[in-house]
Amino acid sequence: METPVAPAPRRRVAHRFGRNPRALLGAATLALLTTMALTAATVAPYAPDIANFEDRLVAPGATHVFGTDHLGRDVLSRTIWASRTSLTIGFLAAAIAVSLGVVVGAVSGYFGGWPDATLMRITDMVLAFPVFFVAVMFLALFGPTIGGLVTVIGATSWPPTARLVRAEFLRLRTLDFVTAARGLGAPEARIMGRHILPNIVAVIVISVTLRVGVSILAEASLSYLGLGVQPPTASWGNLVADGRDYLRSAWWVSLFPGSLVFLSVMAFNLLGDGLRDAFDPRMRV
Repeated sequence: METPVAPAPRRRVAHRFGRNPRALLGAATLALLTTMALTAATVAPYAPDIANFEDRLVAPGATHVFGTDHLGRDVLSRTIWASRTSLTIGFLAAAIAVSLGVVVGAVSGYFGGWPDATLMRITDMVLAFPVFFVAVMFLALFGPTIGGLVTVIGATSWPPTARLVRAEFLRLRTLDFVTAARGLGAPEARIMGRHILPNIVAVIVISVTLRVGVSILAEASLSYLGLGVQPPTASWGNLVADGRDYLRSAWWVSLFPGSLVFLSVMAFNLLGDGLRDAFDPRMRV
């Protein structure tokens, strides 16, 4: 009798994850960034938006650890507050993308036939569009707001998740436990939600971690172009943009927020890879 591959027990998953130094590094980095974002009001040494023209473009030192920008604002404080904005946008956009991807992939993979053909052609169309160009056009037409930024990033980055979920539903829908549930008269929605979906939780979790990193990078790119988060609200992207005219004389204005973009994306990728290895019993860490 054909049965689904049982998910690894939690202890085994945790054990494999704990033995992966890269995954632990990613998790620790994300924990540090998240804590910094949540406690920004406490840990930031200065108010992020108060200008002091007497301290314009001060180099990093004891008074201003990350230096100051062209308006005399403390770069460290603005970078800490920007982490709250950038991480929030990343998580919300990833939630939209993964939710859309799970719905499309589940319906497509479970029902097959014309729903599968239609949804996969739509997926191919979204993948064929230059996503960054679509985001730029949308934000230029409707205005660069945080809500619009989250929506456009989430609405254009769901196809990879949809394809992963579809593949899992295609694999699982023919197994005996699904056939038995269908034979007992279980509704289709119950089969999809109670019998198949729990077996692909690992795929969804991994997809979320990877989508967050992609979303943070997209926000930083759009904000750098002036189409993302608008001043005085700070994000890592617009902080990097603030220093682009001073790269030779005041490199620190762009370097430190840009470094956090790199660290956060790297950390989410390391975490996603570590979770993939931990959930897969065939992987040896």
